[in-house]
Amino acid sequence: MDAPIHLIEYEIALLVRLTTAHSPKLGSLDRSEYLLLSELEKYSPLAINALADQLLLNLSTASRQVAALEGKRYIRRYPDTNNGRISLVEITPEGRDILRKVQQARYDAYADMLSDWSPAELEQLRDNLTRLNRDFKAWNK
Repeated sequence: MDAPIHLIEYEIALLVRLTTAHSPKLGSLDRSEYLLLSELEKYSPLAINALADQLLLNLSTASRQVAALEGKRYIRRYPDTNNGRISLVEITPEGRDILRKVQQARYDAYADMLSDWSPAELEQLRDNLTRLNRDFKAWNK
C-alpha cells in the first residue's frame, strides 16, 4: 500500500472524527444542518434536488434534512412559480442568524487552533482542502 495515501486516508478519517467530537462546542447545528444552511445562504433559492446534488445526497435524505430545518423555521419551502411540482427552498432570517452564530463559533475555534500557523501555511491548507473537496465532488467510481 502507498504509505502517503494510507496516511492521508487515516488523517482525513481522524479529522472527520475530531470535528464531529467538537461540534457540540461550536453551536447548535449538526454537520448536515450546517452544510445545508451554508449552501442555501450562498445559492438560495434552490430546488431540493439541486441541493441534494450539490451536497452529494440522495433525494430522500435531502428531503428529510429540509423537513427538519423547515420545522425549526431555519428554511422555508414554496412551489416554483415556473413548475409547481418543484419545491424551492430558501434560508430564513432565523436560519441566517443561527448559521452566522455557528460560523463565528467555528471561525473562532479554528483561529485559536491554527494561531501558530504562518499565513503561508494557512493559505496552503486552504488551497489543498479546497482542491481535495473539489476532487471528492468530481470523483465518480
